[in-house]
Amino acid sequence: MIEAALKAEAIRFPWFLGYKFCNSLFLGLSLGAVFTLYEPLSPATFSAGGVGLALATLVVATQYRRLFTLRWFYGLSLAVELIILLGIAGVLLLPLAQPLALFVYLGYQITFAFGGYLVRCETLVFVDRQLLTQLDIAKQAAYLLGMALSWLFYALLEESFQVIDKTDQVVAMHLPLLLVQIAVILALIVAFRGR
Repeated sequence: MIEAALKAEAIRFPWFLGYKFCNSLFLGLSLGAVFTLYEPLSPATFSAGGVGLALATLVVATQYRRLFTLRWFYGLSLAVELIILLGIAGVLLLPLAQPLALFVYLGYQITFAFGGYLVRCETLVFVDRQLLTQLDIAKQAAYLLGMALSWLFYALLEESFQVIDKTDQVVAMHLPLLLVQIAVILALIVAFRGR
């Protein structure tokens, strides 16, 4: 049974919509970067990561009866976003090598482990079909926008600034990703505060 506080009225929907928009914009912008970031990793790492992800997702699913509260929904959402922020900081501050690739990969695996829970929670909170429609349209529009902006950004780097090295391109992309991720975190905090 869902805790009474886990209701749409407990969350500022326009800010939550902005959070999901920025979150999907980030995903669209970052999609191409992961292929370069993960290049130092062996195929075995992805197999082991897949096993770890499946086990972690299973453990999270067994805890749904405890996790379906507004406090956990907010806390785990914020934790996921802060892990992503750490990954961005790592890319901007450290050389792109195997330790950083592993750090970023593990960070994403941790966030993916909570992905199913967060989507289920979102669906339970916003049961109104119109709200869910708005969320899904915002997410898809932002994802498409992010991919288009990513393509333009990389083309601009190559054509106008002669940045050909893909590692340099990916590191440069993490500056706009940092700004978007800050917007993601701020929108999330405001969406859950003041109610």
